[in-house]
Amino acid sequence: MNRHAQPNLFSNQPEHTPQLSAPLAARMRPRSFEEFVGQEHLTGKDRVLRKSVESDRLSSMIFWGPPGTGKTTLAEIIASFTKSYFAPISAVAAGVADLRKVVDEAKKRQKTLGQRTVLFIDEIHRFNKAQQDVILPYVEGGVVTLIGATTENPSFEVNSALLSRSRVFTLRALAEDEVKTIVLRALADEERGLAREKVELERAALDHLASMANGDARVALNALELAAAAVTLDEKGARPIGLAAIEDALQRRSLLYDRAGEEHYNIISALHKTMRGSDPDGALYWLGRMLEAGEDPLYVARRLVRFASEDVGLADPQALVIALAAQQAVHFIGLPEGNLALAEAVVYLAVAPKSNSLYLAYGRVQEDVQKTRSDPVPLHLRNSVTGLMKDLGYGKGYKYAHDHEGHYVEQQGLPDALKGKRYYEPGELGQEKAVKERLEKLRGGG
Repeated sequence: MNRHAQPNLFSNQPEHTPQLSAPLAARMRPRSFEEFVGQEHLTGKDRVLRKSVESDRLSSMIFWGPPGTGKTTLAEIIASFTKSYFAPISAVAAGVADLRKVVDEAKKRQKTLGQRTVLFIDEIHRFNKAQQDVILPYVEGGVVTLIGATTENPSFEVNSALLSRSRVFTLRALAEDEVKTIVLRALADEERGLAREKVELERAALDHLASMANGDARVALNALELAAAAVTLDEKGARPIGLAAIEDALQRRSLLYDRAGEEHYNIISALHKTMRGSDPDGALYWLGRMLEAGEDPLYVARRLVRFASEDVGLADPQALVIALAAQQAVHFIGLPEGNLALAEAVVYLAVAPKSNSLYLAYGRVQEDVQKTRSDPVPLHLRNSVTGLMKDLGYGKGYKYAHDHEGHYVEQQGLPDALKGKRYYEPGELGQEKAVKERLEKLRGGG
């Protein structure tokens, strides 16, 4: 079979051409750069990716971006444009044997036909190190040109050796106007779309669909197709889709979130930093993004406890109490009721006075513990439990604070080598201001 007989995306593999029975999202897959919507920073005529493809200077690459933004489509367009054999596999289902089979066929194809093979690995982050290592020598040797697709940060999920031999291109979530363009194209297309079914989408329904798709063209097209199948013909033989039909098809927004991936760390970082910045609105939003996407509420509670000690500290000692109470409430009543306990803690921590004095103090302690000698405890701080210990001077010279005015007496509390060292330096906000004033008075500074 001549794999280049038809000048379109699927010309080199006509058996993969979507049939009318295929989902709308598959049928409407773009066949060229001109049909591709979005990612202008990559597909624009003067951009590096497109220029390298059009000049047939193809190198291995990783496409990193949210679902439904065109990673697979771009790989197919590239393979078609460069007249390469397109060999797609999914890292979810494939193993080393599948990889070796693709490589063996690529070698034969290269030798007999002189044709390049584009090895497209969808969800490449699902491959473990050993599986990724199998690909490496064939990428280096030019047996295959790798195009990997991932929703996870390739810096964490792709082997450094493989990553160093690939160009990473970042895809962005589609804008609402771009989603609308894709939807309207599907409505108008008689060959692959819904034009023959006379589907009519109300403006309010289109706006809602574009918003709730969350930048994912596949979600939008799947919901459109589902809604079209559910509505009945009107007296004119058309299928009018209103807002209610789209809402029913979508049910709820698909939130971009991976409890083990980069977005997980991005959002918990945003929660932490908005609380630190005393922004209760931002903090509540990021809390909601985590909880509504299915994050473990006890994980969030643990982070709040840490924040209470690290960023609020003694500026408001009640913060730690509130954070621990939220953890207990979530553990006791679960979700969804426990969400409010976490929300209460988040707002309290966000508006509380801030201090990282304890965090810095303990960091200084850690440094000295690691870098200085483990000097013995001064004798006066030791308990003389036995007669021998008493004879050796244990406890000698210890001053009992309660016997002195103000229940305070100055005495050495550190080993001799660290005598006089200051670790804790209180801040100026909240209750810590009073702590600072008391310490200055006790230390003779006020």
